[in-house]
Amino acid sequence: MDAYFPNAHLFLDAYPAIRREAFDVVSSLVHIPRFHDLMPQQAEISANDGRDWRMFIMKAYGVSVAENLARCPTVAAVLRQAPEVVSCVFSFLAPGKHIPKHRGPFRGILRFHLILSMPLDDGGLPACELNIDGEPYRLRDGDGLLWDDTYPHEVWNRSEQMRIALLLDVWRKNMPADIEIFSRTLYALAKTVISMRGVSYAG
Repeated sequence: MDAYFPNAHLFLDAYPAIRREAFDVVSSLVHIPRFHDLMPQQAEISANDGRDWRMFIMKAYGVSVAENLARCPTVAAVLRQAPEVVSCVFSFLAPGKHIPKHRGPFRGILRFHLILSMPLDDGGLPACELNIDGEPYRLRDGDGLLWDDTYPHEVWNRSEQMRIALLLDVWRKNMPADIEIFSRTLYALAKTVISMRGVSYAG
């Protein structure tokens, strides 16, 4: 994180307030879209088992969602200090939810997780596992992880409680020139599509 996302500390330091804002959003959970409601092409990993994976989007490919940011002033304030963050969502993973193995197609970003509410198993260990390229990660409340989602990864919530996390997409530093040009082209296209749609992602 020091090398690729030094502003991660801003989010980690603000964890208590960000957590409170996420729990405020939970009050309207039924109105927050599931991932495949936002992106039908993701149904294979979002609608696979009948258990919800809901996304409260505050920023998507550089496009801010003003009505959602207004509900989360701490997140909004920290985002203003971290312009390299191109997307920002609260992720609500239902009890028992399994996100099957998949990989991101876009090397221009890195993914950052900040765990806001992690259920524990009977032994007091985190009950939700993020497995990246065969390596299991069990993060606790307040833990952050920066990783490359082009590696195969999957998630299990092996509990009867919801897992809540802040997910950020962070523009990757120091890419080779050809990858950076390609990444910026894809990013600009995605930003244009989202801006033209004018869709409200409010919960």
